[in-house]
Order: sequence, then structure tokens, then C-alpha cells
Amino acid sequence: MDVAGVLLAAGGGSRMGQPKALVHDTDGTSWLQRGLDVLRGAGCDELLVVLGAAADEAETLVPDGVRVVVADDWETGMAASLSTGLAALRHDDGEVALVLLVDLPDVGPDACRRVLEAADGPTSLARATYDGRPGHPVLMGRDHWFPAAAAVEGDEGARDYLREHGCVDVECGDLATGRDVDRPTSDQQPPS
Repeated sequence: MDVAGVLLAAGGGSRMGQPKALVHDTDGTSWLQRGLDVLRGAGCDELLVVLGAAADEAETLVPDGVRVVVADDWETGMAASLSTGLAALRHDDGEVALVLLVDLPDVGPDACRRVLEAADGPTSLARATYDGRPGHPVLMGRDHWFPAAAAVEGDEGARDYLREHGCVDVECGDLATGRDVDRPTSDQQPPS
């Protein structure tokens, strides 16, 4: 089954002090690169990254071969980047898309692969949970791309859509915490 990886990295990162798409770990690895490596390591055939805040600067960090789309309305919340990413997917990008957030440092390819195991063609809908708490990655079959893109709004992402359409929860708490990072830690380089 062909899988498109979608990395959401559009937010301004107000609590982080800079857009998360521009953050680097102290070893120099950009969060963008790490997120794309996770999706690639999980088996995604096509990669797409959604940028917003500081898109021009962030785009310089995106490796060749990765499609970039910009959520011009990124300030309205996570739904803007999700909607932009799903709407940019093409029929030939695969049967399913695996959506990951850029600020999930401990979610690796193993959690993504586990969620992908729930894929059952273009009607698939699944998400990782961490000790029962919904999180990312989220798997969306092609039949959900455009309806979900039209339905999401605000900063809730696809939470309501997933609930209303029978999303399968895939427990990944043994693999990661699934917690996003909203504030700088000693593992990131300070804002420039």
C-alpha cells in the first residue's frame, strides 16, 4: 500500500519563542528533518510538509524531493495546516496518509509503523494513543482527505471528525509518550 507522509509544521511557536519548523536540537538536527526522517523510516513513499510561520526561512531546511505547501491562514490554528496538507494530496500520492506533528520528539518510526498496521485501504481511519490519550500520528485513508480538510477548524485539528467517523485507536504508549514540546528545553538550540 502506498503511503503519503504529511508533516505539519506551520505554527508560530509563540511559547517556543520561534516557529517550531525552525527549531534544531543541540546536535544540529532540525525538527523538520527529524519529522521527515520518522515518516520516511515508517515507510512513507511520498513526503509533504506544511509550513506557515516563517515559511520562506523554513523551506530552506526542507530536503529535495519533499513537497512543500504553505498554510497561509496558519494563525487560525492546527486545522489550517491539516486542511492545507490534506487538500494538497493527490490521488497518486497513495491510498493512505500518515499525519505527524513536527514537535513530537519521542514519536519514532516504530509508533508510525504500528498505526500503519491499522491501514485497510482508502477508507482507513486510525490514530495513535498514549496510555489511552489520543495523539499522533493519525492515519487517514484517501476517502477522508477532502471531507476532513473541509470539516476541520480552529485548533482542534481533526478530533471531532475522527470521533464521528469511527477512528480506530492504536495504543503506542509502550513506544513513546506522544507529548508535544511547546517550550524550549536544554535539548534545543535557543531562538536565533
